[in-house]
Amino acid sequence: MSRIPKARKEAVLSKMLSPNPPTISALAKQEGISEATLYNWRKQLRQEGRPVPEHDRTSENWSAQTKFAVVVETAALTETELAEYCRSKGLYPEQIKAWRDAAIESQDSSQQAAAVQQQQGRDYRKQIKRLEREIQRKDKALAEAAALLILQKKMRALWEGGEEE
Repeated sequence: MSRIPKARKEAVLSKMLSPNPPTISALAKQEGISEATLYNWRKQLRQEGRPVPEHDRTSENWSAQTKFAVVVETAALTETELAEYCRSKGLYPEQIKAWRDAAIESQDSSQQAAAVQQQQGRDYRKQIKRLEREIQRKDKALAEAAALLILQKKMRALWEGGEEE
């Protein structure tokens, strides 16, 4: 297996990261690199958290992971740097702002869901304690009733036995 020089790999990756990238198969034929290698490189880029657009998807149809990677990548950029970044990726600053807002909103909603879940857990624990107390009370009442029935039987046995004499 031949090693691909780093400069050539970077050139191929830049084509892969362009705003309107070619298909993997077209890029493989054009560059003379196997499709498996290109898919592996794309997977590695995604694992590094870099946004990797796909040829058949517009930026609005990118995966949530890719959108989040763009948001993270652009978080510290100034407005000028953001505009340059957007031009290089074929995006609009408004898209990135909308993606950022969506990420923040989803974080807020997950925190709210966690709070609701905690409250439900507390409510369930209170209900369990209440039900356990009720079971204990009913067990005591049942034991008392059983004891009274046994005493009643013994008393009848004594009274019936005493009358026969």
